[in-house]
Amino acid sequence: MKIWVDADACPGSIKEIIYKAVERLKISATFVANQYLKLPFSEFLSLVVVEKKFDSADYHIVEHLEKDHLVITGDILLASEVVNKGALAIDPRGKIFDETTVYNAVAVRNLMQTLREGRMVEKSGPRPFDNLDKKKFSATFEKQISILKKRSLEKIKVISHS
Repeated sequence: MKIWVDADACPGSIKEIIYKAVERLKISATFVANQYLKLPFSEFLSLVVVEKKFDSADYHIVEHLEKDHLVITGDILLASEVVNKGALAIDPRGKIFDETTVYNAVAVRNLMQTLREGRMVEKSGPRPFDNLDKKKFSATFEKQISILKKRSLEKIKVISHS
C-alpha cells in the first residue's frame, strides 16, 4: 500500500493531513512535484521532483502506480488513468474517483472546455478551498486508507493459503 500525491496543486492543509496520517499509520507517501517541496522529516515521506514539463508528475505517478495504491489529485485526467489501472483516487476536496464518477467528470471537463473555447461560458477557476473541503477530504481519505488496508490483508491471506 502506498500513497501518491500530485503535489504541485495540492493545498497545504491537505498535505498536513497526509503527513500526520502516514506517521500514525506507518504508510509510505510519495509527493511528486515539478519543484522542490519541504517535507517533514519522516521515514514514510519521500519527494520526487520531475521535469517542469506538462504532465510530468502525472506520467511519473502512472508509471509507478499499483492496484493497492491511493492517489491524491485534483487532475481529472490523472484520476482517470489511476482508475483505469485499478487503483484508488481522491481529490483534495474529498471526491472519490471510481469507474462511474471519473468518466462523468472527464465528460463534464471536456464539455466545459469546449464551451469555454467557443466562448459560450466564461472562464472561471474552482471555488475557494475551505474548511468543509478539508473535513470532507479527511473523512474520505481515512475511509479509503481503511479500504486499502483491508485489501492488503485479504491479499496476504490469499498468498499465505496458497
